[in-house]
Parts: sequence; structure tokens; C-alpha cells
Amino acid sequence: MRLVRWALAALAIVLVSAVGLLLWYRQASLPEHEGTLLVGTLSRPVRITRDDAGVPTISAQTEADALFALGFVHAQDRLWQIEFNRRIGQGRIAEIVGPAGIDTDRFLRTLGIYRQAQAIAQQLDSETRALIDAYCAGVNAFLDGHHDLLPAEFLLLRAPRPAHWVAADVVAWTLMMSWDLSSEAMRNELARLRLAARFSKAEIDDFLPLWDPSAPVTADYVELYRRLGLPRQALAEQARLLAQLSPEAGFGAARAQGSNSWVVGASRSASGRPLLANDPHLALSTPSVWYFARLRAPGLDVFGATLPGVPFVVLGRNAHVAWGFTTTYADTQDLYIERIDPEHPDQYQTPDGYARFETRLESIQVRGADPISITVRSTRHGPVLSGALAAADAALPPSGERDAFVLALRWAALEADDTTLRAFWAMNHAGDSVQFTRALRDVTLVVQNVVFADDDGHIGLQVAGRVPVRRADNDLYGLVPSPGWDARYDWLGWMSPEELPRSFDPPLAMIVTANQKITPPGYRGFITMEWKAPYRAHRIEQLLQAVARHDVGSFQRIQADVTSLAARELLQALAGTAPTTPVGRAALQRLRAWDGAMRADAAEPLISQAWMRRLKQRIFDDALGPLAPDLAEPVPLTGAMLGVLTGRAHARAWCDGAATTNRQPGCATLAAEALDQAAGELARDPHELDRLRWGGRHQAVFEHRPFSSVPLLRGWFEQRVAQPGDGDTIDVGVLRLLGDRPFEARAGPTCRMIYDLARGAGGVWMFGPGQSGNPFSPQFGNLLEPWRKVGYRPIEPPAGPAMTLILKPVSR
Repeated sequence: MRLVRWALAALAIVLVSAVGLLLWYRQASLPEHEGTLLVGTLSRPVRITRDDAGVPTISAQTEADALFALGFVHAQDRLWQIEFNRRIGQGRIAEIVGPAGIDTDRFLRTLGIYRQAQAIAQQLDSETRALIDAYCAGVNAFLDGHHDLLPAEFLLLRAPRPAHWVAADVVAWTLMMSWDLSSEAMRNELARLRLAARFSKAEIDDFLPLWDPSAPVTADYVELYRRLGLPRQALAEQARLLAQLSPEAGFGAARAQGSNSWVVGASRSASGRPLLANDPHLALSTPSVWYFARLRAPGLDVFGATLPGVPFVVLGRNAHVAWGFTTTYADTQDLYIERIDPEHPDQYQTPDGYARFETRLESIQVRGADPISITVRSTRHGPVLSGALAAADAALPPSGERDAFVLALRWAALEADDTTLRAFWAMNHAGDSVQFTRALRDVTLVVQNVVFADDDGHIGLQVAGRVPVRRADNDLYGLVPSPGWDARYDWLGWMSPEELPRSFDPPLAMIVTANQKITPPGYRGFITMEWKAPYRAHRIEQLLQAVARHDVGSFQRIQADVTSLAARELLQALAGTAPTTPVGRAALQRLRAWDGAMRADAAEPLISQAWMRRLKQRIFDDALGPLAPDLAEPVPLTGAMLGVLTGRAHARAWCDGAATTNRQPGCATLAAEALDQAAGELARDPHELDRLRWGGRHQAVFEHRPFSSVPLLRGWFEQRVAQPGDGDTIDVGVLRLLGDRPFEARAGPTCRMIYDLARGAGGVWMFGPGQSGNPFSPQFGNLLEPWRKVGYRPIEPPAGPAMTLILKPVSR
């Protein structure tokens, strides 16, 4: 008994000590937000005032000092995030997470992200480079200070202390941003290449229809691949098509289905000046991809969303101009099938004969294992992905024939020069729409629809970025991998800014971009064939036209709208469904009375989504065979479903060939069976349908990298909340449709902003889950509920408690 008492006492001491240590760490890990700190390389004192949400207003006497302070606060509040993101860009994740990071590192080393970043950093103009260096100096000042206690992620992973930041680290993260916003083009090419193993081109067009009815007709690439010696059966290899491109791979870009931005002119505004709204849809993460800040210095007063690890405000407003981005989905990536010389495997075929691969060696350090060496090959088009990307290998013939062909990628962001950071600087300083559009000419890294307004009353849209020019005889239009030895599929150069779509002060005094087709009738340039579905854009236009003069409040209501025009259209196509079970009939009765609003507290959104999921599986899974896990669930198939149900998809009788227990197959039969199945899975009897809630299953998941993949730590670092909407509502909540939680949303509005140009700082904003990346900080998740409720904070908060930190140079 004495030993037991001693053991219990020792255990109590250990527990008390552990609790005490945790409480000490909780407080000690928080950065200093008040007081005075002495730092090096700062020219003059800087004042950093944080509101109760932790958003800093940085007041400096020079712009370089303001960006120094921005780097400092990024490091204070997001040190783990910027370090992990830097390692992604460098291809050095395996050094801290072990073998689980090898595939990501191999792929990013193959792309050459950091090599490209170093090259761009060397070519920056002196003024931009000096400002980036000032930002890096701010990060390094925090690292060099008395901050031995690193964030919890460093301790749990036993990760080394971060090295000093340099300009290439900044550029690398802008390249990763570009990858996030551009790589769908490559994924879609790979999808079509794999589908060519089982289907005709007409059938693939049914499965992946284009939303542009005026799109040109592509050549029969299935027949082309047969002629090239890529047998259809070989293309059906088992591999996860998106294994290295999913959000879990670490790039942080879920299939977010775009963003919303719109603007109205003075004639439609209650204030007599333009109003602008923007909500970018990206992967939801803890902490957010964005960090809000206001920067003040002589000649500079700008507020908005910054990217931790990058200086300048990316989305926001200054005293005279406001702007927002949505992705154009321009096709800036083309895959090429390169034919290898069978006698000389170090050579590949070009239009002028065979040429040698360029090669380089890369060494990947792996925690707890031996280093891995890889040989990266490149062709005249770009890096060879075969061997570095599971999806690329799965799309080529099996091992006996694989050496005959490889896939190479040409991507506009891997070109020799880039001036996007200079463009961000100029946008922050623009005094009117003319200066702003001039700044957009330097955006080259990624193609975006940029909506803008100024306090003179002008509004506009400019597509900005580097868009390739394709030859007139290119009959594949970048939809599928092209023969690399055929010169007609090569790019000729770049479209000039004057050739890109634009609009300035349109007669209707409003502009809407939601990733829909934005080129006017008769437009001669080629941007893409893969515009997004127009449902969000149409709904925004409906709501804008319903009010004569808008204000910030009416824009807030539009951003909160959860009416799904896509759900309405699908239900209309299924009006004749006749389920046979009591719960199925009760579910259909509810759906017939439903208005299509995807409210979190309603049952109908859950019933409809469960029904569509099961119907999609019944229609397509048998036809897809082994490709179904890769393609049927992750890919949004609203267009394919509507095509089949309305008869527009007629390359084959999709419903007749599907699995059914009924002797009379057809879409009506499958729809009834799918509704019976879905309703039966949700409720045992009709009365249980009353207790269903969309928000109970449809939760927005703010993933943490890398601890969302660690069950014991997930609950400490990952955040989630019930969410309304679906992938086609304005307040979007993109469904994951994978695994045992198919209705979770991993992508959505990462922030919301509304700007009134009647006042120099007029407007409101919100993002989630919070400003801090430290789970012990009160700003870690304090904005999650306001974000869910589509609440807002003013740019200029009312007077209240604030924390002020003064940074002083050591010499003063």
C-alpha cells in the first residue's frame, strides 16, 4: 500500500507538472503584441496597432519599414504556416514529416518550383527587390529576436528552427499560388486521357461536357491515341488519377470551383459611388490562407488580404481604388506526349528530329530514412512528369510499353521572367482606374478576372495574366495531351494585355464574374474551353437586378444567398420520379415543395444531395469500371447529370446500361431506386426526415497541415463548423464527395469583402477561422462563427481596446 501511495503521489505530481507546463507554454507561446521591441535593419520606428480580432494597422514613415513590419507580424502570428509553405515551395517536406512527404517533394522538385523562384528573384527590378528584401528582413528580425519558444508544430514534429528568409522564398510561394489556380487544366487533360481507355470521344464529351455551347469541336483524340500506339486497354491502369494533386498532397487547393466578384456603378449605388464585392473560393485551412492587415506610409494606405510569406496586399482597397479577383480558368498548362527514341532512350522526338533530354539530379532528404536521388528530365516543352506523378504514369501504357512515351508539361508560370510582385506593388499604390489597369499589365504568373472600381465612379473588368497563343490548326485546343513532335500543338507566344477580355463602365453599370464565360460575342482570342457552370453568376445577376440601388447591406445579403439554381434544374429534370418506399415517397414530397435554398437548418438539401450522389453512382459507376473511384466522386458532374436526364447526352444510353434491380432500366427507374436508397440511408421512416439537418452533415472543415492527418492531434488543430450552401450557391460550400463523410466541405469562401468607394476606407470584411495560427491564441478561431453566419467587421473598427506594439531600430 505504501508503494501504491507513493506511485499515486508521483503520478499526481507528474500530472500537476504537466498541467502547469501546458499553462506556462500556453501563455509563453503567444507573441508580444504590446510594448516596445528593438529590432535591427529598421530605419525608423513603426507602430503596429491590433484590434480585438488581431488585425494590425501598420503605420510607418517609409514603405520599406511598413513591409518590414508586415514580415514581422506574419512571423509573429503565422510562423509555422510560412515555414511549412516555404518547405512546400522548396520541395523539402520529407525532411520534417518523413516518407509521407516524398511524393510531394518529388513532384515539386520535378516541376522545379524553387529553381524557378531563384531565377525570378535574380531578375526582379531593384525597387521591387528592395521592398521584398525589407519584408524578409522583418521575418528574420523576429527569428533573430528573443523568441526561442517556437509554435507547437515545431515542438511536436521536432522540426528545426527556420532559416533566414530570402527573396526566392517569397517568389516560391507566389508560384505555388499560381499552381493552385492553374493546375485544373492539367488534371482535366489527364482525366480525358484516362477516359480514352474506355470510351469514345463522344462519350467523354457526355461525361465531361463543356459549358460553352459555342466552343469549337476538337479532333477525335481517342482515335489519335490509337494511331499513336497507345492502346485503350493499357490506358486503364489502376492508379489514383489525382493522387498527387488532391488537397491532401499539400498544395492547399481543393476543387474549389472558383470565386465570386461583382461591382456596380454609381447609378446603381445608394452612396453615389461604386460598390464592389469579392469572395475567393479556395481550400479552407487552419490558419487561413489569408492574413488581413492595413499598411500606412507616405503615399500608401491600403487594406486587405495578404498572403503570409508574401509582401503587399493581394485583394483589397486603397484610398482610391478597390479590386477583387476570380479565376479565369485560362488554359495555361498543356501536356505533351513525348515519343522516346527506342535506340537512344536519352532522346525524344521533335518536329526537327530527335533531341536529348535535359537532365539534372535532385536529392531529397527524408527524416528517419536514407536520402532519395531522382533524375529530372526536361524536354523543349518543360519537365517530364512521368515517374514523378502517379496520375501521369497511370495514363500511359504499362511497364512493357511505358518507356516508349513520357508526358511533359508546359506551364506559363515556368517561363523565364515574372513581374507579378511588381504588379502587386503598383496595384497597392494606384490612384485611379487608369493607373490600376496599367499595373495589371505586369501580372504574368496567373490569369485572373480582376474587377475594380475607383472613387471617380469608374468600374471595370480586366483579365490579367500570361495567356498562350495557340496555332490556328491546333485541333485539340489544350483539352488533352498533344503529340510533342507535332509543331502545330506548340505555343506561338503570349496574348497582349490589349487582346485579353476587358470591360470599362458598361451600360448596365454592373459586372459579374463567377468563373463563367466572360468573353463577349465574337471574341476572337482563345482563353479556354473549360469555363465553369454559370449558376452562381446567374444568381448574382438576378439579385443585382432585383434592387434599384444597392448598399453594403444588400451586397451582404447577396454574399449570404444559398439558393442553388443547379439543384432547382436537377429536380425539374427529375419531376417524374416515382419512388416505391414510404420514406422515398415522403422525401420526394418534401423536395417538390422545396425552393432550392441550401439552408443549414433544413432537411431538403441533405436529401437532394444524397439522392444526386446515389443517382450519379448508378448512372456512371458501372460504365467507368475501375476508374470510378478516381473520377465519379471527386469530379463535379452537374453538367453530365443534366445531359443524361434531359437527353442532351446521347452518345450512349447511359441509364439503360447501368446496374438496376428493375427489368426495365432507364433514367426514371434509376432515379426512383436512387431516391429510395438515399432516403433509406438517411431515415428509417418518413417521420425521421423531419430531424435531418443539412448543417449536421455539411460541415466546413478548416484543415491543418500536417496535423489533420494525425488523429490524435486533429482535434487540437483542425476546425470545423456547420455550413449552408453547395458547390453552385453564392455562399458556396464545395462538397468533398469522398469516403464516409461525403458531404463535408473542404473549400469555400476563404474571405468576404465589400467596399464602398464613397469613403476612403469604406467597407466590411470577414474571414475564418481567425488571424492567429497559434491554437492557444484567442484569435485562433474567434472568427469562425461570424464567418459561418456571413457576419462582417468594418475596415475601420469602432473605438475600443487595442494592442499597440512599437518596433524601434536598435541604433535609436
